[in-house]
Amino acid sequence: MTPLFLVSCVFILLSGSGANANNQPVSFKWDSIKYMYAFGDSYTFVQGTNGFANFSFIGDAIDAYTSQQLLVDEIIPKNTSSEGSNWIEFLTGCFEGSPGHCKKQLWNFAFAGSDIDAALLPRHHNFTLALVDQVKLWVEFGSTVVPHPAGETLTAWWIGINDTGDTLNNASITDFPAFWETEMTSYFKAVQMAHDNGLRSHLFINVPAEDRNPATVGNAANSAKMKLHIQQYNTALTNHIQSFKAANPDATTMTFDSNAWFNMVLDSPAQFGFTNVTGFCTCADPEGFFWYNSGHPTQLVHQLLAAAIEKQLDNPSTV
Repeated sequence: MTPLFLVSCVFILLSGSGANANNQPVSFKWDSIKYMYAFGDSYTFVQGTNGFANFSFIGDAIDAYTSQQLLVDEIIPKNTSSEGSNWIEFLTGCFEGSPGHCKKQLWNFAFAGSDIDAALLPRHHNFTLALVDQVKLWVEFGSTVVPHPAGETLTAWWIGINDTGDTLNNASITDFPAFWETEMTSYFKAVQMAHDNGLRSHLFINVPAEDRNPATVGNAANSAKMKLHIQQYNTALTNHIQSFKAANPDATTMTFDSNAWFNMVLDSPAQFGFTNVTGFCTCADPEGFFWYNSGHPTQLVHQLLAAAIEKQLDNPSTV
């Protein structure tokens, strides 16, 4: 199997972690992280006992949650967008029960089907909670009750998979680079809000190679269009991460290039234990399959992805 450290170039530590009395960052240490926050979509969501069934750990666009509901919420095991656990569960080792009982507590506010902002793209359902609203609810109901000490907290941001897919046949958008800039404005207003409310250490993950998923790969025109949308989105994301870093010298700002990682595995599937990377198996044991359904990967993909991310967190490079 190809060593996962071959993707070392895709994870970059842009600045340190937390902040000292001079509003300067301190060094990031993955071993010191005790609290993991997450905002995003179905690739990241985990099911909670107080969440919307098959969509969230907590909350939705119709019914907010209370601080007390958040504190007693529990992770339901193996209820993700794969046939089992997902990447952030493997990364934290927090697979079930109360997050507070995990060595690295997983506080997951991602919502399956989420885009960045419902004012820019229609919700998949009337209950779908967009990323900007995930953050707003956390600020109102979670920021004062769940700890997030500097140097011990890391926030993961993985969004854009639905945005790039939902725009594939959207004739109302005539200038896509400008549209991605508009999306990034909303995205990073939410990131800034989270940062201003105490989440000072950030891991940004870009959009993976969804142009190679089973729903798209068989249509050359759609695949090419999807690839272009993803490239444009990821370029805009990179630029806004740099701007966020410059505006927040007290921040830890890290990136992981899931697009490069997905392409690496899809290009050499046998080295990673996959025998089928174009079809899917929505079944109890999709052995050999990269894709669990037409747009979501299997548990093994999540497990390997978590290992790649953790390797970089253990050995981040500074620039």
